[in-house]
Amino acid sequence: MSVYFTKDHEWISVDGDTATVGITAFAQEQLGDVVFIELPALGNSLDKGAEAAVVESVKAASEVYAPVAGEVVEVNSALEAEPGKVNEDAEGAGWFIKLKLTDKSQLDGLMDAAAYRKFVEEQH
Repeated sequence: MSVYFTKDHEWISVDGDTATVGITAFAQEQLGDVVFIELPALGNSLDKGAEAAVVESVKAASEVYAPVAGEVVEVNSALEAEPGKVNEDAEGAGWFIKLKLTDKSQLDGLMDAAAYRKFVEEQH
C-alpha cells in the first residue's frame, strides 16, 4: 500500500486500483474542531482536482479535492454522525471517500510523506 499527499493537504492511500482519500493531520489542525462533513454520492465520477467533499469546522468551511480521477465506490458515512473522527484520526478512521482509480499515472505528481513534511515546513 502506498500513501501520497497533495499541496491541498489531502492524503491518498492506494491499494490495487482503490484509493482512500482524506485530509492530513496538518489540515485538520488548521481547521480546528470539525462539525460537519458533506460527502459525495456513491457512483459519482470525479476528475482530478474536482471538489470531492466539504468539511466545516468552527473556524471555516473548506473543500476537499480529488487527488486523482476516479469513481466514488465508498464513503465514510460514520463521519456524517461523528465529524469529530477527522480531528481524532485524520489519516486513519477519519477518511472521507474511496475511489476506483481511472488513471494510476495521476499518482506520479503527488508527494510522498517526506516531501509533504518538507512542503508543510516551507509553507509555515
